[in-house]
Amino acid sequence: MDANTREAILAAAEELLQGMVSANGVQVEDVACILFTTTPDLNAEFPAAAARELGFSEIALLCGHEMNVSGSLPMCLRILILFNTEKSAEEIVHVYIKGAQRLRSSGGKEEG
Repeated sequence: MDANTREAILAAAEELLQGMVSANGVQVEDVACILFTTTPDLNAEFPAAAARELGFSEIALLCGHEMNVSGSLPMCLRILILFNTEKSAEEIVHVYIKGAQRLRSSGGKEEG
């Protein structure tokens, strides 16, 4: 993420959420809930506000902060969507944007 501003948080949340929905063929009616976390350095806006703007108006949404672990990726937003699907775990596409792409290339471990 570029900055701890309302605009940056909403833009990143919208980009990531749309990417996840598109990559996995998620339909709003199949979503049980969406969990959003940010690192503690992001607090200018609730990222769930982006989901409301995208039409997730009847879905349970929850925002929280990640643990503040030394050496972890700063200014990081994560989204977990719980939805009904016939896909296997191997068929689910995990989406990473911007600097978070390095998390996937390191086998899910953050590089310090």
